[in-house]
Amino acid sequence: MTNEFILIFFLAIAGAVAAKIIRVKYRHEFIVTDGFGGLLSHEGKLSETLVAGRHVRWGKHYRLALVDNRKTLLHVAGQEVLSADNVGLKLSVVLTMQVVDAAKTVQAADNYSAHIYSATQTAVRAVVGNVTMDALLTQRVAIGAQLRDLIASKAEAVGVQLHAAEVRDVMLPGELRKAFSEVLKAKQEGQAALERARGESAALRNLANAARLIEDQPAIATLRFLQTIAGHAGSNQMLVMNDMTAFAPAAKARGAPRVGGGAQENK
Repeated sequence: MTNEFILIFFLAIAGAVAAKIIRVKYRHEFIVTDGFGGLLSHEGKLSETLVAGRHVRWGKHYRLALVDNRKTLLHVAGQEVLSADNVGLKLSVVLTMQVVDAAKTVQAADNYSAHIYSATQTAVRAVVGNVTMDALLTQRVAIGAQLRDLIASKAEAVGVQLHAAEVRDVMLPGELRKAFSEVLKAKQEGQAALERARGESAALRNLANAARLIEDQPAIATLRFLQTIAGHAGSNQMLVMNDMTAFAPAAKARGAPRVGGGAQENK
């Protein structure tokens, strides 16, 4: 009985050791974090794409590669291009893209970012060569949409979805920047002169209207004078009264009493 117990004990130990060896050697546990896709390869061949979470596989020669599935920005630095009106300039573009097919991204290109970068440079030359410089400066949104349409198919070929293409910077030559600055300054000065002229014209119209009103109603001048005196009441200021008889001729023509004088006598 004792020998059988010892044998069973050693067999149990051997089984546990063998199970541990098998577990260590053949059991593989993979963790895929949020925002990434897991590409699981078995013996050098892509077997499946794993979603975020914990995964267990049994066997040998497994390898996991993580691919970032989050949105990312790709900045295509300024490159020299020629517009439709033969103006040389530099244009930079920013792309918003996202990997949607991790398997295709890995299998179709060794560096999908470089692939899309090159496609963007080609698209920029094609689009800018068909528009004038003025359109390029004022229609950036429309030009960005054209770029996106041209690049989208190239991005899909490597498993990437292109969400947006934005024209970020338009860099003009030094002499052209100076010319634009002078034109803008001239426009601003002309606008300021126009506003000053409008203000002066409005002021003259108001003065002319006031003069006509006083000429038609001389008593208005007296009322205005009395308002001025009332407004300065209690203040330590000296008021100088002017001769209001300048309005007398107009008043006499209408048979009205003279401003500042008494009533007419009937003879």
